[in-house]
Amino acid sequence: MDRTIHDVARLCGTTSRTLRHYDAIGLLPPSRVAGTGYRYYDDDALVRLQRILLLRGLGLALPEVQRVLDSEQDPVTALRAHLDRLRDEQNRLSRQVASVTWTITALENGDPLMAETMFDGFDHTRYQDEVEQRWGAAAYAPGDAWWRALSAVDRETWKRRVTELGAAWVAAAERGTTPGSAEAQDLARRHCAWLASIPGTPGHGTGRPAKEYVLGLGEMYVADPRFAAHYGGEQNATFVRDALRVYAEGNL
Repeated sequence: MDRTIHDVARLCGTTSRTLRHYDAIGLLPPSRVAGTGYRYYDDDALVRLQRILLLRGLGLALPEVQRVLDSEQDPVTALRAHLDRLRDEQNRLSRQVASVTWTITALENGDPLMAETMFDGFDHTRYQDEVEQRWGAAAYAPGDAWWRALSAVDRETWKRRVTELGAAWVAAAERGTTPGSAEAQDLARRHCAWLASIPGTPGHGTGRPAKEYVLGLGEMYVADPRFAAHYGGEQNATFVRDALRVYAEGNL
């Protein structure tokens, strides 16, 4: 069934002016133009318009959209590729919703904030270069693939483990616990077990992370404000670093 330009504009949330512009640049000509000058669009045109809107949603400029459409002759194959990207985006947005919900709950309850949870679902690939520079290319891909493969339940379990561990570190630091105490060393043991459980971590698969990795990570907790903030500031992060150092020197 042919639809008028006004119907199409209303259905897809754009304007008749935009559709006329698409026609003027050869991106989306109407299926036919009536003697009255009205533009009409058939099903094939609507499919093409859907692809245009999807590509525009991905940030492509109109000339780039034109090139993509010209190179993709089979609309079903093209739409399947779009669908895969949309599902990835849907998953990312769902994770963002969970992350923001967790942050709100933590703020309301006065719980410590952990960036590992706060930024799940955001574009963590922006840290890929930093991770690979610090620990090598093999450190990023396995961990990223592992995280993406986890079920929602497993992710929540992992987040809860991280949150509880972070809260325990903060509580111990604020009580003035010494790095070499039994309590601090038990936290360090738990911390190292957590690190070793993450694919891509140096030492993963052996049950314990590499000593040099733990020592370097501890230094980064203090030196990098992003990590120090996870533990309530530089002073608390220093306690975490020192406790990890004692444990690493004696056990790794």
